[in-house]
Parts: sequence; structure tokens; C-alpha cells
Amino acid sequence: MNHRLILLMRKLLFVYLIFITACTGNRPSEKEEAVVITPEIRYAVTNSFPHDTASFTEGLVFHKGALYESTGSPAEFPQAESVIGILNPKDGKIDEKVKLDKSTYFGEGIVFLNGKLFQLTYKNQLCFVYDSSTFAKKGQFKYQNIEGWGLTTDGKYIIMSDGTHYLTYIDSENFQTIKSISVSENGYAVQNLNELEYIDGYIFANVWLKNEIVKINPSNGNVIGKLDLTSLKDSVLQINPNAQETNGIAYNPDTKKIIVTGKLWPKMYEIEIPR
Repeated sequence: MNHRLILLMRKLLFVYLIFITACTGNRPSEKEEAVVITPEIRYAVTNSFPHDTASFTEGLVFHKGALYESTGSPAEFPQAESVIGILNPKDGKIDEKVKLDKSTYFGEGIVFLNGKLFQLTYKNQLCFVYDSSTFAKKGQFKYQNIEGWGLTTDGKYIIMSDGTHYLTYIDSENFQTIKSISVSENGYAVQNLNELEYIDGYIFANVWLKNEIVKINPSNGNVIGKLDLTSLKDSVLQINPNAQETNGIAYNPDTKKIIVTGKLWPKMYEIEIPR
């Protein structure tokens, strides 16, 4: 083979390599091709109500037509108390039914089930149990999770969040763990799950430090939709610059609408989502 032919073959090989690189270098990987953007759930604000700016919201739930709130008591907000009570929609104040000693306990999420009211504590690993009508304390349970954050129910079990990406299903009679599910979005764990609400077979959860609510399929833990509450957070900051993160989801089965709020927010918002 002569020298000129060798040079020609080398040039052709070089051009071929450049062509192959150009054609393949910008192709997305299989993992990138598999990523699906989680659908945004559109909502309409249908009403708003006052909310006490001293209330550090940890739980929000409707029970027998009344809206109940559970609050926490962080040291940096000395006006805050750990209480449970019925919210007055005219002024946002709580008609107090339960109050914890905030030097010992920090109140968290609440849920009603089988004639009882359950209340989590933040770091004591205790769940207090009250009569749902008289609010007399009936007992308490020790749980294994390191922390207690949010509660809801599917009508059979209590469902609990603890600030991780896990949701724990619990027997309401003995507070024993039935199972846990891992919540993920496109294969990645969704951490900091907080206040919970069970709506039409799905679990809705606030995500701590984010202005969003995720919609979770409880059969596999997958996030299948998200509500962006940024505009609501921006609105309340104009009224109370001390307003903290979004927290609080309460579904009203009578109106089919949802009440959302946040810690130290001056307002609660009634929203409607597609069904």
C-alpha cells in the first residue's frame, strides 16, 4: 500500500470519527429520556378566611363540619402555644380544647378516627389520645419513629409522616406499625413530608420548606401531581412578613373544597382542584 493511500485512509477515518461524535454526543442518556415532569395541579381560590398570626400550624382537619387546628410552640416564637381547637372562620382564633405544656411537649399533627382524637408530639415519641367529643385524655402511645410530624387516615389506619420520605401506616387500637411506604418522584425520594390529608384515595402532603403540596398514590408511593402555593405565600408575606412555611391541608367533604394555610399566616385559603 503506497504512502498517499495510507494518508487518505487516515483522513477518511478522522472524518468518520468526527461525524459519529457529532451525531451521538448530544443524545440524552436513557435515564434522562425516562424522566417525566410531574404534572402541576391547577387550583382556583374560592374564598379566604382570617387566621391567627400566633398560630404555628401543624395540623388542620375537618371533623363533623368543624375545622380543627393543631399548633406547635417553637422557642423563637414565644407567643405560640401547642393547642388543639376549633377554628372560628370569622376571626381565625382557636376555641381551645387541648393545651400541652410547651416546656415539655411540642404539638404536631392530629387526626380523628373511631371516636378518638390523636395528637403527635414532635420529639417525645408520644402520641396522645383524647375522646373526640369531650376531649378528655384517654391515654398515650409510644411510637418508634424518631420524630412525629403529620397525621391523616384512610378510614382504616392512621397514616403518619415523620419528616423523612416514609409514610407509616398505624393501627389505631395499639399504635403498632402495619407498614411503611417510601414516597418518590421520578425515582428520587421526597424528603420532609409534613402535614397530610387523605382525599379521594390519594394522600396530599405539604413538603417542609417548599411552597408545594404533593399528591401521592398510596399503592406505590409515587408522586403523581403537585400544587404550587407560591402565590399564596407571597400574598401573606405582604400582610405578615413573619409568616413561615406552608403547612395545613383540610378537605371539607361537604363542599368538596380544601382549606390550606401556613405557620403564622394571617389567612387561610379555600381552594378547589379538578376531581
